[in-house]
Amino acid sequence: MSRVSTGPKNEPTAAHALLTRLHEHGVDKVFGVVGREAASILFDEVEGIEFVLTRHEFTAGVAADVLARISGRPQACWATLGPGMTNLSTGIATSMLDRSPVIALAAQSESHDIFPNDTHQCLDLVAIAKPMTKYAVELERPSEITDLVDSAVSAAMTEPVGPSFISLPVDLLGSSEGITLGDNPPAHTPAKPTGMVAADWKSAADEAIELLRGAKHPVLAVGAAAIRSGAVDAIRALAERLNIPVITTYIAKGILPHEHELNYGAVTGYMDGILGFPALETLFAPVDVVLTVGYDYAEDLRPSMWARGQEKKTVRISPTPNPIPRVYRPTIDVVTDVLDFVEYVDAATADLAAKDRHDIAPLRARIAEFLADPSEYEDGMRVHQVMDSMNEVMAETAGPGRGTIVSDIGFFRHYGVLFARADQPFGFLTSAGCSSFGYGIPAAIGAQMARPGEPTFLIAGDGGFHSNSADLETIARLNLPIVTVVVNNDTNGLIELYQNLGHRRSHNPAVKFGSVDFVALAEANGVEATRATSREELLGALRKGAELGRPFLIEVPVNYDFTTGGFGALSI
Repeated sequence: MSRVSTGPKNEPTAAHALLTRLHEHGVDKVFGVVGREAASILFDEVEGIEFVLTRHEFTAGVAADVLARISGRPQACWATLGPGMTNLSTGIATSMLDRSPVIALAAQSESHDIFPNDTHQCLDLVAIAKPMTKYAVELERPSEITDLVDSAVSAAMTEPVGPSFISLPVDLLGSSEGITLGDNPPAHTPAKPTGMVAADWKSAADEAIELLRGAKHPVLAVGAAAIRSGAVDAIRALAERLNIPVITTYIAKGILPHEHELNYGAVTGYMDGILGFPALETLFAPVDVVLTVGYDYAEDLRPSMWARGQEKKTVRISPTPNPIPRVYRPTIDVVTDVLDFVEYVDAATADLAAKDRHDIAPLRARIAEFLADPSEYEDGMRVHQVMDSMNEVMAETAGPGRGTIVSDIGFFRHYGVLFARADQPFGFLTSAGCSSFGYGIPAAIGAQMARPGEPTFLIAGDGGFHSNSADLETIARLNLPIVTVVVNNDTNGLIELYQNLGHRRSHNPAVKFGSVDFVALAEANGVEATRATSREELLGALRKGAELGRPFLIEVPVNYDFTTGGFGALSI
């Protein structure tokens, strides 16, 4: 029996209908790796959709995640049946916990031969996807593909945004049965994600306003849902009028520009240990009211982090009901669109005088001193020196409100959370919710495609980078002008930190790698590269990379000065 079923010559197939509807919903790229379903779909059936071939399905999932995040509209990724889908699953999980509207697609065995765990390469794809998606379904009749895409987009664009999944039996994908093009109603893609609005939200907002009126030192703690709602300008205006500091989660950096006086920075539980300074106490001890605007627990800003100093009243503003009342029970819970809330508060406080914000000058002085570290270290640069150099060149080359710094996962990532320059929403990108090792390369691909006229800098550790380094070739093939900095200590540095926190020593077989020549690796994949061992060399290399207009990689030997103090926030 033939394993390929295609429609009559020149007749549209389910593949045509699938790509047509995706394009009508604003999808213009499908990232992925194709298998034997290539007999049913070529990905040139519809103009306006580009297939972006990656070396690994995880790369496809994360690149779609980041492109969707920045563009604010759904994007798609593709995998073949069986192991293609299991490879893609981490990318799907990333878009779930990192909140991006991804439409994940995977081929499945022929419809008459779907016997999971018995048929060759056949797994229950819907069962795999269901726990980590907003919607998961398998195509049963070719004529239903348009409806399934509509349902997938609707679910993905509902807060909390996340991935949808469609399993596509290869024979149905190539079938023309019941397929007509041009007769479908217009595709409806929301301009922004749809959230829940509680009937009493204005009453709750009025209570929040009274708290704000009586607050001496309020702060806004902002999450990514505020960006998705389109509330950035309104938050800036409210913060500036009332002189309220803004603190953000990892991924919401850029709500205020990097050097804005009200930008009190992004929070990480590692900050006290990195700085050797009571940063959390300085940020939060004087605060009496915390408004968590677009709050999402998955973004790793934990209530225990702001519970410093005096007792606080808290207001949660989110487009979703509180999923974690056991962990965070706010004084007031406002379930509504973030932009609607901010505009309502702004109008209701027109008569309110500016606040006397609390001073964080000692923290800012410590950060400035830390980043300016002039020391020459024989055992490798320090990550704060690398980060400061990246910031300097980004400021020189990006222009106001432009540029993206991407961070892979590792101890260095928390230096990026603290110090990376972000002058626009999503100007700093990391896997805040899922912490997916190897995130850096695919996220940089997605960022550069979303912002083709702006510089993209990537910082990655040797561990995470080499776990997914095959897609260096993808960056080279697409000629994406990404400047990559690999901070290399031949170690899983974050795990070494945890070993020392838990045992006061490390166990090298669990964290130490053999040495890799990342310059040679980059060049073997078609990427120009160099090694830098000092600030001067790194600044020169970054400037060269920023001017090249093509991919460039810099390997920087680094080392960490481990201490076991200052990391208490990680265990609360």
